[in-house]
Amino acid sequence: MMRKLATTGIAAAEIGGMTIHSFLGEQRNSGKPRTIKPGDLKLEKEWRFVEYLLIDEMSMVGLNLLAKLNRIICSVKHVDPQVPFGGVNVIFFGDYLQYLPVYDAPLHTDFSLSSKKKSGKLPPEKEIQQRVARSLILQINCVVKLTQQMRTEDPRYLQLLERLRHGQCNYNDYELLLTRVVGQSSVDSLRDSPWNKAPILVFRNEVRTQLNNKAAIHKAAEMG
Repeated sequence: MMRKLATTGIAAAEIGGMTIHSFLGEQRNSGKPRTIKPGDLKLEKEWRFVEYLLIDEMSMVGLNLLAKLNRIICSVKHVDPQVPFGGVNVIFFGDYLQYLPVYDAPLHTDFSLSSKKKSGKLPPEKEIQQRVARSLILQINCVVKLTQQMRTEDPRYLQLLERLRHGQCNYNDYELLLTRVVGQSSVDSLRDSPWNKAPILVFRNEVRTQLNNKAAIHKAAEMG
């Protein structure tokens, strides 16, 4: 049996799963850890036959969050805490170059540098848990790298995206992106083809909501 978790509600909905925070029974950035009481039949029943755990958007998973997840799974599985994820096979999906976790250390954090600076001092509990989670990540024994881009076949745009991913965009990339900015001469009315079917990228949710409302009203009027 497989369980599917993700860091955001949208990502969780896309894979038919739930958010990690929902599973942990706590709000995002909450400092109160979930306590698992012996004999928590509901959780034990949910995880009794789980052999695989899929975690999407791994770049947004922090070390503290992963440590909490590991602790709870070991508890409900009644397994020695030294067994990674209670013996459940964990499959991570994502890209480390995408969004970082909020108020947490990323999974690729290197503690070797901080160890040299703090030699002789005991690390705080938070860092200890982060190191536990980091040790779990270092036990990953198989990595599959997907290289074929499925969202576009435009070679120029593909090259732009690859440079953007590494923060190496040039002026030609900037000029290409300008041709898709609303208000430029290259972008006619959004009601005309092909712009009426083009996705629109905005920075704020309220702008997105207004655009969606206008599109819904326009479509309703168009259909009579």
